[in-house]
Amino acid sequence: MAVRIRLARFGRRNHPVYRIVVMDSRRPREGKYLDIIGTYDPKRHEIIKFDEEKYNKWVSLGAEVTDRAKAIYKLYKKLSAKQTA
Repeated sequence: MAVRIRLARFGRRNHPVYRIVVMDSRRPREGKYLDIIGTYDPKRHEIIKFDEEKYNKWVSLGAEVTDRAKAIYKLYKKLSAKQTA
């Protein structure tokens, strides 16, 4: 089973909200997921929630991370560093 960290679209029409989820790569975008890592709102460029411990756990277990999920993780790191400074 190829596990990936990727985005699943939720929200309403013309206002998407994405969940950062861990799921089998063969499942559809809104299919059943194994774990929720965070939530992202692209309209506001805002990460609503992100669990870094879960992200690191799944990456250490061998989950592949999609390009967009990597970009959101980098944005999260940048924003969290800015808040602590």
